[in-house]
Amino acid sequence: MPFLGQDWRSPGWRWIKTEDGWKRCESFSPELEDEKSHLNNNISHTVILTDDEEEIYRTEDCEFAAKKRKKDHFRNNTKSQCFYREKWIYVHKESTRERHGYCTLGEAFNRLDFSSAIQDIRRFNYVVKLLQLIAKSQLTSLSGAAQKNYFNILDKIVRKVLEDQHNPRLIKDLLQDLSSTLCILIRGDGKSVLVGNINIWICRLETILTWQQQLKNLQMNKQVNSGLTLSDLPLHMLNNIFYRFSDGWDIITLGQVTPTLYMLSEDRQLWKKLCQYHFAEKQFCRHLILSEKGHIDWKLMYFALQKCYPIKEQYGDTLHFCRHCSILFWKDTGHPCTANDPDTCFMPVSPQHFIDLFKF
Repeated sequence: MPFLGQDWRSPGWRWIKTEDGWKRCESFSPELEDEKSHLNNNISHTVILTDDEEEIYRTEDCEFAAKKRKKDHFRNNTKSQCFYREKWIYVHKESTRERHGYCTLGEAFNRLDFSSAIQDIRRFNYVVKLLQLIAKSQLTSLSGAAQKNYFNILDKIVRKVLEDQHNPRLIKDLLQDLSSTLCILIRGDGKSVLVGNINIWICRLETILTWQQQLKNLQMNKQVNSGLTLSDLPLHMLNNIFYRFSDGWDIITLGQVTPTLYMLSEDRQLWKKLCQYHFAEKQFCRHLILSEKGHIDWKLMYFALQKCYPIKEQYGDTLHFCRHCSILFWKDTGHPCTANDPDTCFMPVSPQHFIDLFKF
């Protein structure tokens, strides 16, 4: 089916997929003419052998075979996945005279520029969390192209973490959830909801297990720096750093570096502030945990409450949604809103809210 042009009443253009992405098909293109003549030559003498005689394809059959062979040729010779780089998309949930159909989760995931977003340290955690939520509950709702794009972006994330050694814990949690989901879908009745051959999904699961092993064997390179280090900072500055964290696992990880940092990471007041930031007082009363001395163990309470209630999420940058224009966009893309006061129309979109936008 050809892609439609800007005017919805036009018949549209013809497009072909190449190694560099989608290109418009020109009838006078010498490359396409050479390719067409090459394919026609390959099938011009094709025959079907039967017990009695040789039946030559009719003209219509030859044309159909040529189109199919040409389609398979370009598909098999495409070595790289085409990543979309749209900075904003229109989220339409119903058909109109100008727009047919609606925007699905898979379409939004395909069109938004997540491939470049993972290179931005402000957006990295946001994209990883979104992939994790999709892996838990929305993987089967993605189209085949969106699923392929999903695993291509995941491959880029794993390669990035193995190279720069940043945020390996986030990726380990993502791969663990994804492998658990695939194991459930591949076994038993789950085969019917997977798009594509079951062998492809088994290969993907094996790839995920390989990634998990690589991350498990990841060795942090020791930084050789003769200048000022974290241990050289005064205690009040180190303590101030701990109070900037919003994730308990980050506090524990930093506390494993030196004995001084471990002492600061065990501060009861630090964990109390963390619990008060994420949870309400009514939730404290239901999960009180006392230490041997009779004091509230805020550290254990934090992890106990985390299992029962969601924690507040913090991201350096998120997608935003314009309620006036129904546009989903990255904040720094300069979306041209037509409202009188555009700032009042924009609202940040959490990873869960992103998925909820496409539930009809």
